[in-house]
Amino acid sequence: MDLNHTNLRTAGVGFKAAYNIGFHSVAPLWQRIATEVPSTTSENEYGWLGAFPAMREWLGERVINQIGTHDYTLKNRKFESTVAVLLDKLADDNVGIYRPLMQGMGEAAARHPDELVFEGLQAGFENTCYDGQNFFDTDHPVLGKDKQERSVSNLFGAEDGFPAWYLMDTSRALKPLIRQVRQKPEFAALTDTSSDHVFNLDEVLYGVKSRENVGYGFWQMAFASKQEFKADNFAKMYTAMTSQTGDYGRKLALRPNVLLVPSVHEDAAKVLMSADKINGEPNPHKGKVEVMVSPWLDS
Repeated sequence: MDLNHTNLRTAGVGFKAAYNIGFHSVAPLWQRIATEVPSTTSENEYGWLGAFPAMREWLGERVINQIGTHDYTLKNRKFESTVAVLLDKLADDNVGIYRPLMQGMGEAAARHPDELVFEGLQAGFENTCYDGQNFFDTDHPVLGKDKQERSVSNLFGAEDGFPAWYLMDTSRALKPLIRQVRQKPEFAALTDTSSDHVFNLDEVLYGVKSRENVGYGFWQMAFASKQEFKADNFAKMYTAMTSQTGDYGRKLALRPNVLLVPSVHEDAAKVLMSADKINGEPNPHKGKVEVMVSPWLDS
């Protein structure tokens, strides 16, 4: 193959098609627990997260909820994946040997948000959310009806050491996690034979770039446990989550719908959600939530 601009462009089109095949072959998991939020700058501020949406009876003047009372900012991070293809290989018409590589690059780009979201979820035991506490914490500050601050926990058995499992309400507009996207993965090529890189190294470059980050929404919508996975511990966490109140005792009416577990808990979780009886007694948890298993949670 003559290495002119047209032929290099044609090879690039084929490589991009292989990339797209790989990208669209992946069924990502992150949309189940995270909301995508567009970003147009280097960072987004989420001060409004302190105001859990609610309606009230309008008596007298409006009660204005101040937005921006919490200092929670999420800065975008930049990611890339780049491969070099020798010009000699293209000249020898070995384009086909690189197509699986480009397809694999597409698969990796499609899975990357999963990696970020579930990495962020696991980091929630150490990383702070909008209220300044760790996302999973025993001391989230909430105001009671008497306007006195009290501590509320969305973390059970922090010291027990069992593999973590999670209970979530993902039914609302803002899911427990945020995937902030400044630039979605884009395939690009450096094939200009007059460029310094191509001239000096006798290779062309194909790569992917994205700009994004993962952060936390309302901690009230995600509970974590490092206790043994069993019916009693599930019931305790489910009750704690559904009985939550917000500031001033306002009911949040949360209904967990996802039980997220690593592979080690998969069988026990599916049995708990499907069995008619447990230890000979009717199973009150049958069908309560959907079991979701993520390989990204496996240690």
